[in-house]
Amino acid sequence: MRILIIEDDPATAEFMSKALAEQGHNADRADNGRDGLYMASGGAYDVVVADRMLPALDGLSVVQALRAAKIETPILILSALGKVDDRVQGLRAGADDYLVKPFAASELIARIEALQRRRHAASTETRLQVGDLEMDLLGRTVTRAGQHIDLQPREFRLLECLMRHAGQVVTRTMLLEQVWDYHFDPQTNVIEVHVSRLRGKIDKGFTVPLLHTVRGAGYSLRVGP
Repeated sequence: MRILIIEDDPATAEFMSKALAEQGHNADRADNGRDGLYMASGGAYDVVVADRMLPALDGLSVVQALRAAKIETPILILSALGKVDDRVQGLRAGADDYLVKPFAASELIARIEALQRRRHAASTETRLQVGDLEMDLLGRTVTRAGQHIDLQPREFRLLECLMRHAGQVVTRTMLLEQVWDYHFDPQTNVIEVHVSRLRGKIDKGFTVPLLHTVRGAGYSLRVGP
């Protein structure tokens, strides 16, 4: 799993990073709420772990901003505030779980893995739809306005990624990781070539374009400008 840790205490952040690495997970870190929100907004993480008390922007505000932006990444709040009212406030802000400090590494790992299992269970859709574009995940078919669209396997994965993030900006990094399984940028135009081919297949001949280029940011599949 790829996990984002938003924690301003270096010792706590290092403790969590090491515990996650020992279990084979990759962890990125932000030491304030503003940077954490920016990093989490890309939607590239499987789980976000955020301290409640953070400089620049507190943890609950980070959660609320992500949920307002339709970012559904599971979020675990960490806090020394452990009363029932504190936990309820965190969950109502949009967090998926709440862990009170101090905590054991084993419990942190167990809660993160539980969040990921719940996310997978909730994402067992068999059909995706954006406007008149439909994807059958079981039959591996794509149609637009009832017309069959023939896609190569990589084009299918690319479109699936874009449809799962419909209405959001999907960055180059997200596409490299989720479609090509690259965790580095090979500095080629492979994404541009495939997006161009995909655009020609799903938009050509239709009045309303669905696949949009967001200059300097990435791509977005949506109905309308």
